[in-house]
Amino acid sequence: MLFGLDGVEIGLIIVFVCLFGGILSGFPVAFAIGGAGVISFGIIAALDSAGLLIHQAIDQSAQAYRDLVNSGVDPNSISVFRFPDLPRIGEPVFPKGWEVALDRNVSFIVNRMNERVFAGASIETLLAVLMFVMMGITLERSKIANDLLTTMARVFGPLPGGLAVSIVVVGAFLAASTGIVGATVVTMGLLALPTMLRNGYSPEIATGVIAASGTLGQIIPPSIVIVLLGTLAGDLYSSAQEARAMSVGCQSALTYLGEPAVVSVGTLFQAALLPGILLALLYALYAFGYALLNPDKAPAVPMGSTNAEPVTRGEALTWFLFVPVALIVGTVLLGNLGIVGSQSMVVSSFSDIGESASLRTNVSEMCQAAMIELHGQPAWDAAVAQQAAIEAAGGVQQSERLSPEALQAAIDAKVAAAAPIGTGTAILLIFMGLILSVARGVSPSANPRPLIVGGIGVVLALIVDIALVGPETSAGVYVAMMFLPAVAILYGVVFGVTLCAKNELIRVVFPPLILIVAVLGSILGGITNPTPAAALGAGGAIMLAAYRKLRDTDRSPKVIIWSTLAIIICILVGVNFDLRINQDDVSFESWVAFFVAYGAYMYALFGLLFSCWILFTSGVLTPVVRETAKVTSMVFTILIGSQLLNLVVISFGGEHYIQQFLKSFDNEITVFLIVMLVLFILGFVLDFLEIIYIVIPIVGPVIYGGTFDPKWVTIMIAVNLQTSFLTPPFGFALFYLRGVAPKEVTTRHIYRGILPFVLIQVGGLFLLYWFPAIVTIVPDLIPN
Repeated sequence: MLFGLDGVEIGLIIVFVCLFGGILSGFPVAFAIGGAGVISFGIIAALDSAGLLIHQAIDQSAQAYRDLVNSGVDPNSISVFRFPDLPRIGEPVFPKGWEVALDRNVSFIVNRMNERVFAGASIETLLAVLMFVMMGITLERSKIANDLLTTMARVFGPLPGGLAVSIVVVGAFLAASTGIVGATVVTMGLLALPTMLRNGYSPEIATGVIAASGTLGQIIPPSIVIVLLGTLAGDLYSSAQEARAMSVGCQSALTYLGEPAVVSVGTLFQAALLPGILLALLYALYAFGYALLNPDKAPAVPMGSTNAEPVTRGEALTWFLFVPVALIVGTVLLGNLGIVGSQSMVVSSFSDIGESASLRTNVSEMCQAAMIELHGQPAWDAAVAQQAAIEAAGGVQQSERLSPEALQAAIDAKVAAAAPIGTGTAILLIFMGLILSVARGVSPSANPRPLIVGGIGVVLALIVDIALVGPETSAGVYVAMMFLPAVAILYGVVFGVTLCAKNELIRVVFPPLILIVAVLGSILGGITNPTPAAALGAGGAIMLAAYRKLRDTDRSPKVIIWSTLAIIICILVGVNFDLRINQDDVSFESWVAFFVAYGAYMYALFGLLFSCWILFTSGVLTPVVRETAKVTSMVFTILIGSQLLNLVVISFGGEHYIQQFLKSFDNEITVFLIVMLVLFILGFVLDFLEIIYIVIPIVGPVIYGGTFDPKWVTIMIAVNLQTSFLTPPFGFALFYLRGVAPKEVTTRHIYRGILPFVLIQVGGLFLLYWFPAIVTIVPDLIPN
């Protein structure tokens, strides 16, 4: 053996040396990865042809090997790591020659590109990358960060370390709206770093908090990392669990696990929400604690008020806290009492299908033993009892079309169980009430009459909904009954919005916050998948940027405002009316609703095109599209190059060798910790894209093939990858910040400043390890 190493080990060393050499050469990473694959394959093929690369494989013809298999040991678990004393034979790393391996690699790369890049099942999800990138770049070019930094500095500045805390808040906000680490770090470095230094902040805390906060976009949804990692994790988890089920004698993962082996990007967004907030909270707590211990290095800096007029503490508590809490908590209580709830009359014309047993029981003895070991004897006994009861009843009840009498009985039962106040009405009235309350708190000295009229309208709407509106009330009649209360509410709300616009915090935060809620709410609530939500975010970002551009040039933004209202009208009409006009019997109100919704849709489309024209003529749209194309092309080119590199590693047995090493540990926790440590170390020299597409496919079948929750595994990897932006010498956030930092800030300052935040990141990983419920609680509460 060359240098006393196995041929596969030398091949892995050659691959990684070529990869690191390609990255360090300064050549574009997207092409360096593919080039490293080609060069390393050539070197390994040459050494193999010269007889210098010999792999010491287990001799499967030896008696000791046959005795081991006959004793019941799974042949797939036999490796040189688990059984080092077994006889071995030397063979080339390319047993059939490098020509056959090359032919297979060429055919496989074409198939993989077709599956994962051009026409695979995950391509629709990958399209979200393009639109999330466009959303982020558009918002960054609209200078939203400028306003946020100024406003949050005024809010948190009077606190010890307030400017540092404001940086964390803005970083989290930009993470949820843009998710572009480079843009966030550069923007905050240009705008906030000089201000912090002028006000006496030490370079270490200033640079550390800016770099760390900028990386929150990697974990707080909508995160490009989670989109890319999620599409890969879904395939890895499904195939790994299928292999696990087959290894224990079960027909499928559904049989063995009792549930489908799937994990979606939407579920991962739900899982990442609390960990992202946790990291932001840890950053802010560190900045605040640092300021308390070192007040001269992070002083309080009063920077003025965000409100147009002074507000007393009592007024602030009343209108900003007590009234909103009373509205929300009161509605929740009414919902628990059955007073607020669904008024839908929609029922299925088919009967419900009977429930099957919680676990499949018609399995082999080997599979049964494995299922009992996984789920426990009580769960198996319960499933057996359920199956026996089902068979005694004649089998699983099939779904059948209901008779007219049964259908009417189901409708009557739903009408009788309907709540007095509809959920949609309650949500709209709460939202209007919050606007009126906040408006009163913003300007207590303003004329309260319009707000009182709006409040009376809210009460009238409640009375009308309780007394006159029922489940059988048509949508047209509902609109007619709510017309007068709606006029009163809109009169108060329009006046309230003008008052709220005088508050800088509301004026700056509210528009992007609505966009974030719309995008994340549609994903986290299970309304849609990430791709349509990303399209909504991109369109909303374009309209928001056009609104900002029109305001900056003293032009009227009424077209954008009316387009936004048109979108709201589309949603409300679509929710409340039946717009299916291709049926035989279409009512007059459905036709009216259809044309209203269609007209609103056309105006909203016009508003989007008008926004694009405004950004194009102002020189914003062209660079946005160009940067979006660059970033997206880089991501997909890295995806293609990494597939080539992966196939090279597979061709000479490198992937199998690594997986056998990991499987040699009996404790899967040990395996997972080893993988996390390797990912953390690789983060010092590799970007997150290279790790996702090169390393995860190799170790994924092992870490996703155990008993760990796939959501928890994926989020742990995502948080670990976030540190790759902070760890020297190749942390990209450090490079971004170094490029815009003043001359008095040295690289040493940046490295010293980032060290506590790297430790916080590691501490966050341990918190997620000890308390996995932080990851799983939101998906459990909001199932997809």
